[in-house]
Formats: sequence, C-alpha cells, structure tokens
Amino acid sequence: MIIIPARLNSSRFANKILVDILGLPMVIKTAKQVSSLDKVVIATDSQEVINLAKEHGFDAVMTSKDHQSGTDRINEAVNILKLPDDEIIINVQGDEPFIEPEVIKTVITRVEKVRDNNEDIMITSCYKEISSELADDPNHVKVILDEHSNAIYFSRAKVPYHRDHYDSSAYCGHLGIYGFTKKSLNAFCKLNSSKLENIEKLEQLRAIDNGHKIAMVKVTSKSFGIDTEEDLKNALKIFNK
Repeated sequence: MIIIPARLNSSRFANKILVDILGLPMVIKTAKQVSSLDKVVIATDSQEVINLAKEHGFDAVMTSKDHQSGTDRINEAVNILKLPDDEIIINVQGDEPFIEPEVIKTVITRVEKVRDNNEDIMITSCYKEISSELADDPNHVKVILDEHSNAIYFSRAKVPYHRDHYDSSAYCGHLGIYGFTKKSLNAFCKLNSSKLENIEKLEQLRAIDNGHKIAMVKVTSKSFGIDTEEDLKNALKIFNK
C-alpha cells in the first residue's frame, strides 16, 4: 500500500499540498502519479483533504494534528486500517507530484526482497547521483553508502569530503521515498528520537543511531520535493512541457 502523508500546514509554504499542479491539487497529482502501482491512501489531519481525496476517488484516513513527521502519521494510518504485519508500506510525500512511477516500483521491489528473505533491514529508500553543485545545497540531503548499499549516514552537509578536490558525480542525493513492512514501520516509530536526528532534522538517522539498517537502491529521477514557492516555479518550468 502507498500512503501519502498530507499535513495541511507547512512552515515554509502554506497549504502547499493544495496548490494547483497542472490542474490538480498537489496531493491529488501525487496520488494519481503513483496510483497504477498499488492502492493509495492519503493520511491527513484535515477534513478538507479528506473531502478532496474522496472527490477524486482516493481513500483517506484522518490522523492526529500532533505528529512531528509524515512517518508517524502513516504509522497511525496503518494501525487504523488494521493492516497485516507483512503488508508493504510505501511512504510517498505529498509534495512529490512529478515522482516517476519507476522510482516507486524499484523501492517496492527491494522491500519485497527484504520481506521475503527476512533480511535484517528496517527501512528501504533510494538515491540518485547528483552534481557537486547540487550537493552544496543543504536542502538536497546526501547519503553515504557502505559496500552493501546500506546507508551509513545522511547529511545536509556536502559529504563525502573529496580531499583531492576532484570534480566527481560521486555524491548520492537522497530521495524521500521510504519503504517498510507494517511491522518494521511500527518498530521504527517506537524508537526514541535521536541526537543526530535532531541536529540534522532528518528522521531516518533515528534508525541508524539505534543500530538498524537502511537499504538503499539507486534510481534515475528528475523529480524533487516542492518545499518552497521557488521549488514550485522551477518544477513547473521543467515538467510543464
């Protein structure tokens, strides 16, 4: 199941999930973008979003206004829905209206392998190669991988540091798509917030801080999350063709 967390308020871009994206509210455009892959449910704190979802044929679940993260919101939703422990849950952010279905499919396939082989993995996510210039931007989160394609660390800083200063495409840009089983999602949300998580403001560091593994898959994507009005303008320039 694909669950889209849709908090109405946003500190950097008010009501951004409702802004028009090529004739559709952003959260609905995101839902339609991935609806061919699996059932989509929108988890929200807004009756307006509930009504909007129903209007466009999507199921929605009302969740608490007090959640600090989208992951906590989808965790409440899966428990309300009483999904089985081995159900695959894909967290697609509501501000990804141009995410390629192939990216989500790649994550789903890796989570299926984790589940079916009983791998010791808590979360599955994805990354793409980014330029040195993009890596300079703290809003483009970087991930460091081990030799087994598991995440060692995520940072807003430009890592790894290339000591010899050569021009390289070896920067791995993290895409905020997360795959779990319901069981691993519940386990993640029971962990206490960690020091590094609070410093970087990256919740996935909570898993690493507590000794859990995050499997990463490489994807090709032109999409990016729309966090600001400037992001929206750039996205429409790129994708409105």
